[in-house]
Amino acid sequence: MNKPELLAPAGDFEKLKFAFAYGADAVYAGGASFGLRAYAGNLNDDELKWGAEYAHRLGRKIYIAVNIFAHEQDFAGLKDYLIRLTELEIDGIIVSDPGILSLARKETPDLPVHLSTQANCTNAASANFWFSQGVRRTVLARELTLEELKTLCPQAQGESEIFVHGAMCMSYSGRCLLSNYLTGRDANHGECTHPCRWGYALVEEKRPGQYFPLEEDVRGSYIFNSHDLCLLPHLPLLRDLNLASYKIEGRMKSAYYVASTVKVYREALDVLWEQGETKFREKIPSWLAEMDKVSHRDYSTGFLFGKPGAEAHNIETSNYIREYSFVGRVLEQEECAAIGKENEYGCWIEQRNHFREGDELEVLAPEGEPWTFRVNGLWNLDGEETDAARHPQQKLKIAAPASLQPFSILRKVVPAR
Repeated sequence: MNKPELLAPAGDFEKLKFAFAYGADAVYAGGASFGLRAYAGNLNDDELKWGAEYAHRLGRKIYIAVNIFAHEQDFAGLKDYLIRLTELEIDGIIVSDPGILSLARKETPDLPVHLSTQANCTNAASANFWFSQGVRRTVLARELTLEELKTLCPQAQGESEIFVHGAMCMSYSGRCLLSNYLTGRDANHGECTHPCRWGYALVEEKRPGQYFPLEEDVRGSYIFNSHDLCLLPHLPLLRDLNLASYKIEGRMKSAYYVASTVKVYREALDVLWEQGETKFREKIPSWLAEMDKVSHRDYSTGFLFGKPGAEAHNIETSNYIREYSFVGRVLEQEECAAIGKENEYGCWIEQRNHFREGDELEVLAPEGEPWTFRVNGLWNLDGEETDAARHPQQKLKIAAPASLQPFSILRKVVPAR
């Protein structure tokens, strides 16, 4: 079986670079319009060009989401946008709307088309219909079980892709009306405000103003919200499906999330395909420990082993777990240099959250195992010593006992409350 493509989210140009640095074969991103993540940052016209050039220079791929459910007014400018993507040699577009698919096949026939999971493809007959319309790859619905995948995939007459990690929307295939109804921002147009993650209480009709909490913990109850998907331990079960691509959700997530999840899945795929399942099983505990260090909700297997309602899918909490804070990234433009002290290097970083001299930081690098060191030197751009990184995205030189790789992530344990 061919090793599947590892496909990572690129909510902006920085995350695109992190995804490739940590081993993604391809990224999916959005342009300024026509995608379902309007608040992800996305890529402007220049960044689309830079992103395509950057990916292709590395021998990787970039796909652009054009997956809104289009209204009539959305077609203004769409033809020119698709032509622009073709000129940039984008490796494919992700669509859910048949009208957009029809326009793309007519005006840009050489631009590969992938069917979005929002189109909820749940059977081989549906997949083959889309393939007959010119779709190259179907991103299968997240509601499919392993047994259904085993039946569907061998019959599919084109490429299949599934999500293996990330947030699970509470609505079928991600098609939700809550945001539009409650806030006027249409989730199916890329403007979701995530009302499924708000706190709710119960009101009895004859007792207006009396709110009965749906007890969960001190921060409230999130009755519509779900766990996060994590199929990492079950990749051997997916291997025989011969899927074209394994997809990680998260265009709204941080560069830290992208780095950590891509690194783990990259290692997992390489070990499974090249060293076998026994070695893969040996590494599972350390990979899962790494997955626990990024902000996440409790992990689940989604629909893989059965429909919701089964005991394995009972949800007791949907709160985010944040054990580590992303405090900085190592800049790729500057190399670390010896700073006079024995076996110590000065490396330029960009601050993301507050930390100070004396803090113990852990380094997550594109290559190698995580390691820790204690901060014993910080300097600002003027070369002046400082005792803390206080300002958002402040650039600092940090003393480290080893040279820090470009794109390395610096994190620290969040104190227990």
